[in-house]
Amino acid sequence: MRQNRAVIKVDPYALKRMRGHAQHREEDLEAGGVLLGRHLRDVVDVVVDDVTEPLEGDAQGRTFFKRLEGHQSLVDAAWRRSKGTCVYLGEWHTHPEDTPNPSRIDRVDWLRRLREDVVDAESLFFVIVGRVDVRAWEGVRGQTKLFHCKEIR
Repeated sequence: MRQNRAVIKVDPYALKRMRGHAQHREEDLEAGGVLLGRHLRDVVDVVVDDVTEPLEGDAQGRTFFKRLEGHQSLVDAAWRRSKGTCVYLGEWHTHPEDTPNPSRIDRVDWLRRLREDVVDAESLFFVIVGRVDVRAWEGVRGQTKLFHCKEIR
C-alpha cells in the first residue's frame, strides 16, 4: 500500500522482467531501468505495465547501475503508442542482497529525481529487486521522506 492507501499494481510480465536480473551469482552486475505505467482515473492507484531493461551503453557494476539516454526514447515511444496514457512512474534496479534496502546513494538519487525530473505527477516510485524480495518506495515532490510500500510479489 502507498502512504495514502493507494495500490501499486505490477503486471506479472513486468515483474518477471525485473526479477530476471536478480543478482544471484557473484558475477551478476546490477541492472535497472524505468517503470512505465498508468495513473488510474478518479482513484490514486497506479499500474506498472512495463519496464525498460539495461541497454547497451548503460554503466553497470556489482554495486552500481547508471542508465543513460536510451531509456528516454523508450519512454517517449510508449507514451506515443498509448496516446499519452503510459507514462514514466519511476525507477527500478537490483541489489545483491536477499531483502533489499536503499543505500545512501539510492536515497540521494531518488530525492534528486523528485526535485529535477519533469513529470506530470506528485510522486515517483522506486523499486529494488533483491535475490528473494522485491521492495518499493514512493517519494512525494517537496518532501524528503520516502515511504516504504507493501512488498511486491
